[in-house]
Amino acid sequence: MARSAIVIGGSRGIGAAVARRLAEDGLDVAFTFANAKGAAGTVVADVEKLGRRAIARQVDSEDDAALRAFISETSETLGGLDVLVCNAGLLLPGGVEDYAMADYDRMMAVNARAVFSAIQAGAKMMASGGRIIVIGSIVGARTGFPGVSVYGMTKAAVAALVRGAAIDLAPRAITVNTVAPGPTITGMNPADGPMAERITSSVPLGRMADAREIASLVSYLAGPESSFVTGATFTVDGGVSA
Repeated sequence: MARSAIVIGGSRGIGAAVARRLAEDGLDVAFTFANAKGAAGTVVADVEKLGRRAIARQVDSEDDAALRAFISETSETLGGLDVLVCNAGLLLPGGVEDYAMADYDRMMAVNARAVFSAIQAGAKMMASGGRIIVIGSIVGARTGFPGVSVYGMTKAAVAALVRGAAIDLAPRAITVNTVAPGPTITGMNPADGPMAERITSSVPLGRMADAREIASLVSYLAGPESSFVTGATFTVDGGVSA
């Protein structure tokens, strides 16, 4: 039976690259999307072209019950769960002096609480040797510019959660790791966008990452060769944090 993966937030950007890469690696893939139904359909078609099963469902990561139900139901449909990737995230920028509590609560719900819920629900569906990978951010360790204090806090929180979860799940040989990308080309951060030149100038390698470069590290962490790697944060930022 083929291995299976669930990607929380898999219709665009890094999540879509991860879903495609895991399908290339031979996994059946289920993923959530927030609003991008058309993009989700494209990812489904790409996964199916590779001969793998694909499931896409619109799920609001703020809806804890819906998120847990998706993980449980799709794990059963796919015959188990081998890999869980938590990628869904939200950035609502703003300075601390006048940051709206509604935005704070929403970002905490999507970026932190949903990761905890997904790990908790996913671990229950996994057999020994499962893989959990959380897509974090270098902002969780190094803020670098104004307006992202709350976002950075959420990413620091999930990195800490990953370290603890790695210890809790180690007796079942389930590994838990964080991938922390730096500037990456996505639909929300295009290579020709208004901030691209400023962002690129801060990267020692002189460019932003392609989402497939992030997906390649996820592929390693999802595979058999990473069985002794857990509780770690892997920075992929072209040298920004060096």
